[in-house]
Amino acid sequence: MTTLNLTENPGRDIVFKTLSYFTHPLEILRNYDRADLVPDAMAGLTVAVVLLPQSFIYAIIAGMPPITGIYTAIIGAIVGALWGSSRYAQSGPTNTHSLLTFAVAATLALPGSPEYLTVVGLLALMVGTFKLLVGLTRLGLLAVFVSDAVVVGFTAGAGILIAINQVPILLGLHFKRGANLIATLITIGKHLPETHIPSLILGGTVIILILIMGRIKRHLPAAFIVMVLATVVVGIFHLDRIGLAIIGDLPRGLPPLADIPFTDWHLIGKLMMGAVAVGAIGLVQTTSMTRALAAQTGQRVDSNQEFVAQGLANITSGLFSGFLVTTSFNRSALNLQAGARTQIAALFSGIFVLIAMLILAPYAAWLPRTALAGLLMVISYRMIDKVEIKRLLRGGRGDAWIMMITFIGALLLPLEFAVLAGIALSLARYILRTSTPHVMSVLPDEKYRHFVEANECSACPQLGVLEIRGDLYFGAASHVEEEILANMQRHPDQYYLLLRMQNVQLIDIGGIRMLESVVRKYRALGGDVFFVKVRGQVLERMQTLGFEHGVGEDHFLEEDEAISTIFYHVMDPAVCIYECEVRAFAECQNLPRPDDHLALPTPTGMESETFAMVSPSQLTAELHSPSPPMIIDVREPYEFRHGHIPQAQNMPLPRVLRGQAPLPPDSEIVLVCRTARRSRRAAAALKQQGYQHVHILDGGMTRWEAEQYLQAIDDFDHHGFQPPQGKEES
Repeated sequence: MTTLNLTENPGRDIVFKTLSYFTHPLEILRNYDRADLVPDAMAGLTVAVVLLPQSFIYAIIAGMPPITGIYTAIIGAIVGALWGSSRYAQSGPTNTHSLLTFAVAATLALPGSPEYLTVVGLLALMVGTFKLLVGLTRLGLLAVFVSDAVVVGFTAGAGILIAINQVPILLGLHFKRGANLIATLITIGKHLPETHIPSLILGGTVIILILIMGRIKRHLPAAFIVMVLATVVVGIFHLDRIGLAIIGDLPRGLPPLADIPFTDWHLIGKLMMGAVAVGAIGLVQTTSMTRALAAQTGQRVDSNQEFVAQGLANITSGLFSGFLVTTSFNRSALNLQAGARTQIAALFSGIFVLIAMLILAPYAAWLPRTALAGLLMVISYRMIDKVEIKRLLRGGRGDAWIMMITFIGALLLPLEFAVLAGIALSLARYILRTSTPHVMSVLPDEKYRHFVEANECSACPQLGVLEIRGDLYFGAASHVEEEILANMQRHPDQYYLLLRMQNVQLIDIGGIRMLESVVRKYRALGGDVFFVKVRGQVLERMQTLGFEHGVGEDHFLEEDEAISTIFYHVMDPAVCIYECEVRAFAECQNLPRPDDHLALPTPTGMESETFAMVSPSQLTAELHSPSPPMIIDVREPYEFRHGHIPQAQNMPLPRVLRGQAPLPPDSEIVLVCRTARRSRRAAAALKQQGYQHVHILDGGMTRWEAEQYLQAIDDFDHHGFQPPQGKEES
């Protein structure tokens, strides 16, 4: 009796899983250990000290009022903490996403205008919706297919752009920013004589102090300390009166709701491509950063939960006058180093920034913009990951080219185009690599323990062993078949093929059909195909699609027995004895040689000779003619006794090579062996002995028996079963 399991309801499971993404804060708070409260609070305070000055800087990069950086920092830290799965990840404004905000929004509105704030809010809302949908639909795994080279190249290019855009502020210059990098550099050069010396001195001092403090003590909050010192200096000496630009008064209070045009489809359409590009680069950054943290801590991170958190953080930031939010690796690493134990540490950092905004806003008005520009130039320099760039340049051309193209694109193209171009190149490279798996000819090593890559000279004359290193799906099937057929053309006498498939993780109907085609081609030549080390899931698919039954279960061999089985039960031992000089397998080593001094025609010499070939059907017709040819079977006697062509005479190859086969000099001779290999050697020897009318049965007895079998089937279809006439049994 079948019992219905009422607990198995896929639809209900999907609903519960979706709801669990939104109720994640309850799980965090329910499982929170009070012993973690103090370490989390201290870690949150440490991060807040760094986040506070950074939030001003990132707002300036984004073309937004400085206070909006505080709003974004508060919302990003709190929402990202409550809905994220990583215990150490810190979310909020970052240099890359601030620059992306400016790059996308500045094409549609003037920075600083109310329209610009509207565009930025809508952009954050669209990016958040994109990330939220990716998380809810569990498509976050797609981010792993984008190479880290895209992020490294884009971040380096973004760092240079940020630094160049801060040069006018550092120099105290006031002019309209150029339309692109080249135009900005030209404009800076023209206005260089107008440099405001006090701004340059203060900004340069900030850069020097941050670098020195970073060398003295790495974990010192250098940015916070230097910003406080710069603000104090400006406030005491009233440097704003001599033309030094300061931030000015900041509003105090909770983030206000933004005016978002939710139904402005025209504006939404213009922002769509930029939102997808920003969302894609954000997914890649979040995945790489949370994976890096997980590698250090051993925590298992749910990528889809992280994408839900980033989506909600961006949506909330857009609604409350902020801009783009993503995971910050630097602040996340600082959070971990500061002793954070749970997500509550990031929650504390957001709360501390909120408190600081309410208390320190009047004093922050004296913060000089040139000091922020100096700090930003240091951050921009650190965005260029020189160590990772060197690794990518050494790691291979593919990643290096993707990094360089993304880097150049970030400098010369609109940033959203650079991001999409890098992602497209990364995906194209992935598709190219998976659709062209390596098919390698292998043979046992010198000790016959492992298979290694073979050279052409060491190939077995009868058996080819190929290793497929990649999946056999529809996109790769054609390439693998071409490689197998190319090997077949290079070794036309290898009638047997052994495919090693331990590196094939996946096979679909396209791969199955390709293998069926290869098997048909080898069997049409009288050969066969065998398989070894087929993985469980691949073998299961082969069974499901009927491939194993069609090929034969006995063609799937065990690793330790594969070569022995084929050698002793399939291959032609006479070829191994008389023709093969390679001795490729362990089984070959003890083969006897009837005469070590027997002179065999070399393969090179045989290839240069042209011999007349006779097909089985032509020979059948000639056997019934008034003057049939002499059929000389050069196989061994035991092979001849097993089965031979009517009227054939058995003269083993050694006798022919020694000239011990007295034949009428003017007779028409047809040489027969198993596959025509020995016939070629015999024909070369007979030609040297003066025989002129020598022919070879094309395909040998293997093809003869195959065609006789097919003829028997045809006769059965028309007249009932008749045994093949071309085979005599002793």
